[in-house]
Amino acid sequence: MNPPSCQSPTTHGGSCPATETGDPSAAGTRRVVVALGSNLGDPVANLRWAMDRLEERSAAPLRRSSLWTSTPVDCPPGSPVFVNAVAILRPLPGESPESLLDHLQALEREAGRRPKVVHNESRILDLDLVAWDDRMLDTPRLVLPHPRATVRRFVLQPLAELTPGFRFPGATATVADLLRVLPPDDQLRILADAGPGRFPGPPQD
Repeated sequence: MNPPSCQSPTTHGGSCPATETGDPSAAGTRRVVVALGSNLGDPVANLRWAMDRLEERSAAPLRRSSLWTSTPVDCPPGSPVFVNAVAILRPLPGESPESLLDHLQALEREAGRRPKVVHNESRILDLDLVAWDDRMLDTPRLVLPHPRATVRRFVLQPLAELTPGFRFPGATATVADLLRVLPPDDQLRILADAGPGRFPGPPQD
């Protein structure tokens, strides 16, 4: 599943995300970057629920960015603003990019996401596998790292909260470097912390 090309200021209580200055794979343990987005229903609750579920699939405590609002990119006119975040997990033993992709898509369906009718239409939940350590993959089903992640501020800004020194496989520029050359997004700001929410069931439209 390739992340979509598209996706509010009071900061709620909670601890700030821990920040690393280098590549999270530097310590030799596998790390996976997942981007999250929602602009239907209650986007904050949707993303907190999804992060709680991702934590169940991580061999180490899930690292959660703040929740950010962002301008819809390449979306139909009048699309609501998105709430975006990034999570970094450590895959379970035996996990592969393909099996994690299956899990992300299953979570989207559980949350109520339906097959799209309009290109880049609004969605209750979007979970995108952005990077898997230094893995480079190009198949009909999955491209790693995601080919548009380096030009999407709504992915890079939350990622920079957690690891501004992260470099995508094959790239020399860090996430912080990439952000410096991207155009600004006036809607991009921290809305809330990421939980944990411990929501009892999937979000509703």
